[in-house]
Amino acid sequence: MPYDDLRSFLGTLDKEGQLLRVTDEVMPEPDIAAAANAVTRLGDAAPALYFDNVTGFTDARVAMNVHGSWANHALALGLPKETGTRDQVSEFIRRWERFPVPPEWREDPPWAENTLDGEDADIFRVLPLIRLNDGDGGFYIDKAAVVSRDPDDPEHSGKQNVGVYRIEVKGPRRLALQPVPVHDLALQLRAAEERGEDLPVAITLGNDPVISIVASTPMKYDENEYEMAGALRGAPAPVTRAPLTGLPVPWGSEVVVEGVVEGRKREIEGPFGEFTGHYSGGRSLPVVRIDRISYRTGPVFEHLYLGKPWTEIDYLMAANTCVPIHQQLTKDFPEVQAVNAMYTHGLVVIVSTRKRYGGFARAVGMRVLTTPHGLGYAATVIVVDEDVDPFNLPQVMWALSTKMNPARDLIRIPGLSVVELAPQADTPGMVDKLIIDATTPAAPDRRGHYSTPVRDLPEAAAWLDRLRQLAAGR
Repeated sequence: MPYDDLRSFLGTLDKEGQLLRVTDEVMPEPDIAAAANAVTRLGDAAPALYFDNVTGFTDARVAMNVHGSWANHALALGLPKETGTRDQVSEFIRRWERFPVPPEWREDPPWAENTLDGEDADIFRVLPLIRLNDGDGGFYIDKAAVVSRDPDDPEHSGKQNVGVYRIEVKGPRRLALQPVPVHDLALQLRAAEERGEDLPVAITLGNDPVISIVASTPMKYDENEYEMAGALRGAPAPVTRAPLTGLPVPWGSEVVVEGVVEGRKREIEGPFGEFTGHYSGGRSLPVVRIDRISYRTGPVFEHLYLGKPWTEIDYLMAANTCVPIHQQLTKDFPEVQAVNAMYTHGLVVIVSTRKRYGGFARAVGMRVLTTPHGLGYAATVIVVDEDVDPFNLPQVMWALSTKMNPARDLIRIPGLSVVELAPQADTPGMVDKLIIDATTPAAPDRRGHYSTPVRDLPEAAAWLDRLRQLAAGR
């Protein structure tokens, strides 16, 4: 059964033993972020955290690490919590094929219970804000879905955008927002500014778990995130109209903030401890003026810790980065078997593929770099044979150790774009990219000595099943 709001999902996490309620009184800083920093070290079944006894706040509710394990990610998709990583990616691909599933329009959203308008729309009155890392330049909201539409084609439902962007709180009614150039929001803001207009936005917090997943997914510009949410949920995503902007927003959100990105206005934002595991410095970024806040009574503030991997963001943006690249590659190269883009938001992408002929793996690697995700993120692509599981790092390391000859298998492409947050770039936003061909040469490429590979014994598969049954019966 799909979840229509965050609270119902938290209930399932609790029932499944995947929610840890911290009842002791905690300090807002550093305790909440430190706990979220630590919890993912419990492994692939790490629980979500829930705090409701926070020093200095009379009525705070903070949820952390909601997507921060493969167990939680599986439950978000309605799968058994024991479902493995590759199986989750495979199921994600299967559901992707259902796209599009139109949303379901509903009335009376729970977030309409309370409203703050105009000068009263003070974000500090609604959210128990905290810093996530001690070097952050201020309070951040980093797991909200920002909803906008194309000002040049506002009636095109596919050209609306639902995306996750880091947001710094600059004041009671001011936010700084970071859309990087490859993001849909950046394209829409540029179009609005060219028209001499502000860009209306609705920022939704505490969303159902699938909305957070699709808002983090690198979809095509004219693809509707709510229609993808329906495909992943197996049922239409419930949406409603935001009262001030008229934008379509999730029906079950905890908080909806409406306002505008002010055209041609910029303020210094940052620094912030990012998904790269490094701080990004201060930079001049667009600002949002808050005009209305709607919220549920006793809203749950869902926050996300990010820093040196792995943290929650690495689980949240794992499968939904692998799958779009896989789908885009297989349209051109049906030989592609699997894509692993889980590492640091896909700055490294590992692809397994069959080969038509010599040099084919390199062509696959170059195609990765021209996908919507690859243009802005992928800095290194590793291509392996079809019998190497890209989700099995020992197998990938074996391929690198025995198939890759640095004299010929490192293809460096200078001067390509990368997200400005990538710390390896000498000039922010520009980097040389690398394709590593760790495949067995195919004819007419005759290099190396690969004529006598060791194969699995024919009986090994049956023995694997037998041993699993014996282990389960212990």
